[in-house]
Amino acid sequence: MIERYELNKWIDNFQIRMDDIQKAIKPESIQLSLKKLSDAMQAPDFWSNTLEAKKVTKESARLEKKLQTFLSLKTMFEDICMLADESKEDASLFELLISEMDAFESQMKAYEIEVLLSGPYDDHDVLLEIHPGAGGTESQDWADMLYRMYQRYAQRQGYKVELLDYLAGEEAGIKSVTLRIKGDYAYGYLKAEHGVHRLVRISPFDSNQRRHTSFASCEVMPEIDDDVEIDIKDEDIKVDVYRSSGAGGQSVNTTDSAVRITHLKTNIVVTCQNERSQIKNRETALKMLKAKLIQEEIKKQELELKQLKGDQQTIGWGSQIRSYVFHPYQMVKDHRTDAETALIHDVMDGDIDLFINAYLKA
Repeated sequence: MIERYELNKWIDNFQIRMDDIQKAIKPESIQLSLKKLSDAMQAPDFWSNTLEAKKVTKESARLEKKLQTFLSLKTMFEDICMLADESKEDASLFELLISEMDAFESQMKAYEIEVLLSGPYDDHDVLLEIHPGAGGTESQDWADMLYRMYQRYAQRQGYKVELLDYLAGEEAGIKSVTLRIKGDYAYGYLKAEHGVHRLVRISPFDSNQRRHTSFASCEVMPEIDDDVEIDIKDEDIKVDVYRSSGAGGQSVNTTDSAVRITHLKTNIVVTCQNERSQIKNRETALKMLKAKLIQEEIKKQELELKQLKGDQQTIGWGSQIRSYVFHPYQMVKDHRTDAETALIHDVMDGDIDLFINAYLKA
């Protein structure tokens, strides 16, 4: 709990942070944008183009929420400053002041992270793929542990998870899994998870109880809306159909409804088998291909930026972003931000906000 002598320092600190947020979001610019969007929505033919209309209404709602949250925080901060002055004369108000400061600080931290989510695809849903590295059952089990971790994270966030593709390991774990995760700023948050994840533990599959190191890769892509133009020509893709099989090997369908699409120019391969309809699986697979092509562009832009900054670190298999150590001690450490925690079981239960927030701030 903050002491009275620390009060002025706390207020000065949050005044600076409020000023920084105001410079970042530019409330006046948001109000002008909302006015333009409102005028567009008043047009008689606004709903003649449904896709464009939905895009405009979604953007209007996003900007309105961002503006109103800022104005609410500004009012809360002004009330705290007034209450701080009054508490100098009335000591009984100090406990109420502390309660208000705690509530404000919690909301402020959440909003600061949201302000950082300003990338072109941050507000999109996300496609997340997990693939084990070399090592057979050991790495396949690690991939399955990550799969569970992201499911738990999505539940914590109130996100909806759809299983698009699943290939079980022979003995345990998974060979690959593809998820669609839907929710506010799903890609903006989960893009922090893109990369190679390293596990160190005593293997449950080793009768000699030796320590093993395993790797699994997580690929995170924004799901691309239908109104985003990406040129995918029929002659540039190869489409294969095959019989679906569900998680654990259960029969999902007795017809060839699963779809695999290969993009011939880039050798990108996507598969989808969650629907009984081959047509729906093809539509979803094409969306996944769009997302992968967008992700390739994002990688190119990141590489160009790293080269401009003089950062020569490569992004690839073996250059892990995070390590999860179960033995001889317990720790999870993100190698990009140095964020770490000993609460490894909480992390595996989906509590990964520490690493996501540190990545966004960095």
